[in-house]
Amino acid sequence: MRRLACLVPLLLAGCGTTLDGTARAVRNGLGLGDGEPDRLAIAQAESGDEDEGSTTLRLALGRRQATATLIQQLGERRMWRAPGGVVVQTDGARVVATAGLPQTVMATRFDGPDPLEDPRALLGRSVEARRLVDLGTPGRDPATMRFGVAFDCRLRGFRTEDERGILVEETCRATGMRRATNQFWADARTNRVGFAEQWVGPGLAPLALDFEPE
Repeated sequence: MRRLACLVPLLLAGCGTTLDGTARAVRNGLGLGDGEPDRLAIAQAESGDEDEGSTTLRLALGRRQATATLIQQLGERRMWRAPGGVVVQTDGARVVATAGLPQTVMATRFDGPDPLEDPRALLGRSVEARRLVDLGTPGRDPATMRFGVAFDCRLRGFRTEDERGILVEETCRATGMRRATNQFWADARTNRVGFAEQWVGPGLAPLALDFEPE
């Protein structure tokens, strides 16, 4: 199973930069301006003080990493919060809403069941799915919001080199956007996803999630 630790070398190149300088550079590069703080920089700097025994999720977006703590759960739907106001809501392994990122997923709705609920059933076959996504920016400016963006997706499962592993690849297309590719690594014994990389907004790198951080 892949782990976020493989991304650590990418972080080392920026370790000599001050937090304020890095945050300012990232804000400017993402077009956030001085009014919106770089919450990912804050989350990365302040992660590591989680309560012992708490359920955590390890996140990485580009060169930023952070640890989010489970704050709410209703069945398979969970809400995770990292320092600085970064929040990710998942349904199973699927990211369905975010807050505190340069682009935000406000809501996700599926036409029918999500095929990712059963990774083993995707082995050797392709399954189509359609979902509607509401998008916005951290400031919740109505002018930046887009409602009901339709994603047509195709999912397919593969055996990994580890016979106990399943890789689910999902390719999605939406009008006016670049094609998005999501990847989910599941354990064939439990049929649960332990690591994922998925699209969380236009112009952003895939968000990596480690559901089983060491």
